[in-house]
Amino acid sequence: MLFRVVWDELEACPYLPGQIARFPLRLPPRMLTPDELDARLALGERRSGRMVYRTQCPACTACEPLRVHVPSFVASSSQRRALRRNEGVVRVEVGPPDVSDERLALYNRHKQERGLSRSDEPLGPIGYRAWLVDSCVPTRELRYYVGEKLIAVSILDVGRTSVSSVYHYFDPDEARRSMGVYSVIRELAWCAEAGVEWYYLGLYVRDCSHLAYKAGYHPHQRRIAGVWKDAPAEPSAGEQPAAE
Repeated sequence: MLFRVVWDELEACPYLPGQIARFPLRLPPRMLTPDELDARLALGERRSGRMVYRTQCPACTACEPLRVHVPSFVASSSQRRALRRNEGVVRVEVGPPDVSDERLALYNRHKQERGLSRSDEPLGPIGYRAWLVDSCVPTRELRYYVGEKLIAVSILDVGRTSVSSVYHYFDPDEARRSMGVYSVIRELAWCAEAGVEWYYLGLYVRDCSHLAYKAGYHPHQRRIAGVWKDAPAEPSAGEQPAAE
């Protein structure tokens, strides 16, 4: 399949100060099937809108795609506490991704108040749709509610044997719930029910606090120099702000 390169420029790394990043964006000629998505994820690729990308930085290899083996996953004590804290209180709905004023307000509060935004400008409905709703692969949205209040949203790409966490955001007022941790545990359970083998958590960067948390989910593999390798157990780095 021939992909068209639509962006390939050097830019400041969003994860490590002083580093130069390269994220070539490639547009597929059509929607990818679940099997084709599995293959792209296995190559360490991610999706952004209707395009896919893989890091190809000129002088840095800190970004390591990470995937959790769903059938073997064992929650840590802190992860089990996050599960108990929310079970019976948080309701989860699954459906197609969409854009709304409620989602936008929650997304922008999360980015600004958690210190994740590189711009003071809030994301608008066109940008949100282009990034998280419009897709070139089968995509689902998990919505987390307390009562009728939306407190978190996860965007997942769904293959035949794998699921990729595209992005997660939550209400900063609900930080005590550890929604980042809880959402990963719930999504791993959702994957297990569907018979999924791999849950892709995006990029792991050891020296980036926003991405280092991913090492706390076991067992997992990281793609290093083009090869998936089993990673040693490490203590959880706490709750994550988002998947990247």
